[in-house]
Amino acid sequence: MAGKTMVEKIMAAHCDEHKEVTAGDYLYLKLDLLLGSDATTPIAIDEFRKLNLNKVFDPSKVVLVMDHFSPAKDITSANQIKRIRIFVKEMGIEHFYDVGKMGIEHCLLPEQGFVKPGNVIIGADSHTCTYGALGAFATGVGSTDLAAAMAEGKTWFRVPESIKINYSGNINKWVSGKDFILYTIGKLGVDGAIYKAVEFTGEAIKQLSMANRFTIANMAVEMGAKVGLMEVDEKVESYLKNRIDNNYSTFYSDSNANYFKKYEIDVSKIDPQVALPHSPENTISVNNIDDIYLDQVVIGSCTNGRLEDLRIAAKILKNKKVAPSIRLLIFPCSQEIYLNALKEGLIETFINSGGAVSTPTCGPCLGAHMGVLGEGEKALSTTNRNFVGRMGDPKSEVFLSSPAVAAASAITGKISHPEEVVQ
Repeated sequence: MAGKTMVEKIMAAHCDEHKEVTAGDYLYLKLDLLLGSDATTPIAIDEFRKLNLNKVFDPSKVVLVMDHFSPAKDITSANQIKRIRIFVKEMGIEHFYDVGKMGIEHCLLPEQGFVKPGNVIIGADSHTCTYGALGAFATGVGSTDLAAAMAEGKTWFRVPESIKINYSGNINKWVSGKDFILYTIGKLGVDGAIYKAVEFTGEAIKQLSMANRFTIANMAVEMGAKVGLMEVDEKVESYLKNRIDNNYSTFYSDSNANYFKKYEIDVSKIDPQVALPHSPENTISVNNIDDIYLDQVVIGSCTNGRLEDLRIAAKILKNKKVAPSIRLLIFPCSQEIYLNALKEGLIETFINSGGAVSTPTCGPCLGAHMGVLGEGEKALSTTNRNFVGRMGDPKSEVFLSSPAVAAASAITGKISHPEEVVQ
């Protein structure tokens, strides 16, 4: 008898009707947590009100984070966020993160102890898959799905087939989780894991910090994955200590589980990567790039705005100046991270180098505010998407990289390997 995958076990544990499930089954799952942002919650509120309900299923299990257009970028967004504040008060929602409290949602929720291993979590944002780094089934849904889930506390899923990616070998200098996932997307393509549960495994994954693991899980959706999962190990347990209680379950795939596909990746072959416009799969080693000059560099986002990311960038920028042609924008992804970066002197380093540091926001990542690109401009960003018009004008171009490559490129004014500026 075939064993079960990690995703099959988590989903079975959240289904009253089936105690054993197989890829392809349709299940009505109990949810541990629901997430909405200022960009997606207003539509969910409209649909929820059509149900004529006066309360959500559990006010303690709904988390609303104002991070996409906040602080309000215009009158429309101001009124949109105002509607959410009214809804929060009416429904008694306990976890509402507004200006001064909020961070970028996919950094904030793990940091604040909302995510536990073995949870089933939905968020009205595609990068909810980030929480798979903690062994949780976490996935993005539409705003109407969020509305129904706020009413019922459950939602339908088809159990995904699983893909296993094993990473082995020695990690090269300056190579990070961002380079792992960009390289992987380059190999599998943006359609290489559509509606699949991707398990990121292997000795090289175990070597990575939690910040790097969050980055990899965050971009699983860029391969089309439903979820990106990692096993709970000592590093996960250390991260969770003092953030959550011990009331959680861990799930591991059986050695004889069925997989849709398996891949082996030797990380010793991975150099620092850059994704060229206009797709995350257009990856290339930074060593193979010649004279791509830039107008803007962005360091931050739910992909690479954690304290470790800022430390790496500051290490490279220390006692150096940003090139005159470059606008360097830095976005710590939570207030806690911002404060720790301030205490460590990282913010001073960024400002002295010529960078601009912002309150946590998703603004530049989706081309909403705080760094919109003009026609013909080129940006190198530590964000997760570089589609046409993603960060501004349809005729602008976005390149993706790690914080190390981004910081080095801010100094030289063109896409560069960190070794070019670090002595």
